[in-house]
Amino acid sequence: MRLYRRLLVFLRPHAGRFAGNIAANVVGAALDVIAFSLLIPFLNVLFHTGIGIPQDKGWVTTLLNWLLGALLDERRPMQSLEGVIVIIVGMVALKNVFLWLGGQFGASLQERITRDLRDAVFRHMQRLSLGWFSRNKTGQVMARILTDTEQAKAILAEVATKSVQNFTQVLATIVLLVGLSPRLALISLVIAPLITLTIYPILRRLRTGHRKLRNDYGEITSVLQEVISGIRLVKSFGGEPYEDQRFTSASGSYTKGMVRITRIALLAGPLTEVLGTTVAVLVLWFGAKQVFATPAQIDPGTLISFMILVMRLLPPLKQLSQAPTTAQQSLAAAERLFEVLDEPTEAQKDKGTRDIVGLSSTIAFEDVGFSYGTDAPVLTGITFSATKGDVVAIVGSSGAGKSTLVDLIPRFIEPTAGRITIDGADTRDIKLSALRAVTGIVSQDTVLFNDTVRANIAYGAAQRFSQAQVEAAARSANAHEFIAQLPQGYDTVLGERGTRLSGGQRQRIAIARALLVDPPLLILDEATSALDTENERLVQEAIERLLAGRTVFVIAHRLSTVTHASQILVLDRGRIVERGRHAELLAANGPYARLHALQNGQRP
Repeated sequence: MRLYRRLLVFLRPHAGRFAGNIAANVVGAALDVIAFSLLIPFLNVLFHTGIGIPQDKGWVTTLLNWLLGALLDERRPMQSLEGVIVIIVGMVALKNVFLWLGGQFGASLQERITRDLRDAVFRHMQRLSLGWFSRNKTGQVMARILTDTEQAKAILAEVATKSVQNFTQVLATIVLLVGLSPRLALISLVIAPLITLTIYPILRRLRTGHRKLRNDYGEITSVLQEVISGIRLVKSFGGEPYEDQRFTSASGSYTKGMVRITRIALLAGPLTEVLGTTVAVLVLWFGAKQVFATPAQIDPGTLISFMILVMRLLPPLKQLSQAPTTAQQSLAAAERLFEVLDEPTEAQKDKGTRDIVGLSSTIAFEDVGFSYGTDAPVLTGITFSATKGDVVAIVGSSGAGKSTLVDLIPRFIEPTAGRITIDGADTRDIKLSALRAVTGIVSQDTVLFNDTVRANIAYGAAQRFSQAQVEAAARSANAHEFIAQLPQGYDTVLGERGTRLSGGQRQRIAIARALLVDPPLLILDEATSALDTENERLVQEAIERLLAGRTVFVIAHRLSTVTHASQILVLDRGRIVERGRHAELLAANGPYARLHALQNGQRP
């Protein structure tokens, strides 16, 4: 019920459509039942049992007299039958108009709620910490946002459309059945608790099974996403057979789970049908005894109409009984969605209250440490400071902790020991939005989106910057010339991940993006090692313009690019083992000198 209540929160903004759906279905169900009640006088006239309308059925008699009293004449049975037929056809046509309206309201309601749910999960997911993304596979995240919202839609379809329609039809039919014969109606209604009690044990197994099934589907999505994004690597290393095995294993696990769940789910239908048929036969047996009693307790037309109504009661009852079965798959998907929505966002965890607009004097690391949970520390005892305008180079072998160190500055991750201060203020006391507003990042793995050049340069703030400002940033980044040669210039769509551009061109777009927002703090994952000579020269010129007047932290892959750094920090196994300027460190003949010698092909 907790999950139902949480899903129904998404129903509130669409209460008007929900009310329209209910109203149309209620009217449609009532007209359906009234149309079939007209069979009583039709059959009685056909069987020559009086004027056709039973006289001892209370409100049912009143209703039939109001609808058909003027049309029935026992002296002209054929004309009476024709009148009844016209009324029945009119009732059925009107009923279907209202059911169509109810379906329109329901379908519109269902899709809008699904859209709102999908949008809510996406918005929330974007605001989660980087740690959450590192713990969850990309394919699993995609499956939750796209597939699980579609699965959750099924329960909304049941509640908002089918169940409303079926429930109103069942309720209206029961009211008429009780009016026709309370004793037979009591026998008929035994079916509802029997069906519920019979299928309840199935429901608990379905929820667990469907949840595992959603995880299995997420694994398929993960493998697919990894292979598509890394297809060059797969082909280069002949990894197709290995990826075949990974995909078929995930696909096979999903298929086995689906077959198992389907086998269990399909039990509900046969069970409800057997029970329904049994009850219908019992009703027929008891009704026949009343017809043949002396005096007759029920007329043949009423019994046949009663039986038809009971049989028409079975399909909506069957669908209502199966609704919980169908809902288990949706609830399993909803559980996965709410796991994302229940994860606290960075803003919710942020305790910062201070605003900053830049760096006035110093940014300092004071005995900073970091570790992932109970794992060995990634950083230990990091202490250094940088004044405004400094360029701090961070060097070391792979896995030394360089990226972790710079990730602490914009609080992508939080220190587990010590603190980082900006002008004396602990970064944890600074509002996260304010901290990131003054921090720019240019990474080695340049991220470009399937959008125009202009939108990529002015990413996230296209309305703040004019075309002239965008072009000025591109010129400073040595990017304007090649952009102007693109088919639509700054309006050229770059393709997924900027595949229409070379590595050097992508890097210059990223530098233009940083130049445009003009951040006082800059984190630069130096990225010229994979470029040809001409592109390296252009990118290096752009980087030099980018560094001017900023406090910069550079992850240096090639030591030749940081010879003019204000200070160089040499990391090894999460510790600073050496620090100083380029010439000082070479003269010290320590770890930095050995790295420098190795990169220049010399013996350390």
